[in-house]
Amino acid sequence: MSETVAVVDYGMGNLHSAKKALEKVATDQRIRITREPDEVVQADRVVFPGVGAIRDCMAALHDTGLGAAVLDAARAGRPLLGICVGMQALMSRSEENKGIDCLGLFDGEVLRFPEGTDDNGERLKVPHMGWNGVSQSDHVLWQDIPDGARFYFVHGYYVAGLPHAEVAGRCDYGVSFAAAAQRANVFAVQFHPEKSAPHGLTLLDNFLRWTP
Repeated sequence: MSETVAVVDYGMGNLHSAKKALEKVATDQRIRITREPDEVVQADRVVFPGVGAIRDCMAALHDTGLGAAVLDAARAGRPLLGICVGMQALMSRSEENKGIDCLGLFDGEVLRFPEGTDDNGERLKVPHMGWNGVSQSDHVLWQDIPDGARFYFVHGYYVAGLPHAEVAGRCDYGVSFAAAAQRANVFAVQFHPEKSAPHGLTLLDNFLRWTP
């Protein structure tokens, strides 16, 4: 029997790009965009994307019941992949929109990038947009992806304060920040794997084969 992969639709994600990328690497899995909390909880795997302001994301997650469903799926041991604001929403709190409580699956905090300059004295633009290298920890989702591989980012806020053991990847943009987080059956990335060419597809393929 084929697996079901739920792509969580709470109105704040680049869903069709994520679905299309997952379908490129899926074997016998069925990729389903869903707004139904029960389908998220019952799925074999969950992909939790997100774009936009965290205030709107959290309001939509609470109003639809999908935030609780994501937490239930994670606590039930389902492989869960957070993407971009989906990663930020898994943290405890964001300073965006004058401070917003998030889902609290991780104890990290989401902070705005400071104004600053790079090593060449060029002003760093916020949001951080474009390709950047990620230094990896030891995790199976990095299999067949070289350390330092470049991924595509679009974000004005970053995750800080995670315990060292939960940081699965780091990136530098004025500050060093967690580009990926991991705990047990949960893996989350700040970048967009669906926009990150072969390395992004490899990470999605690894997720679909992951048995935490």
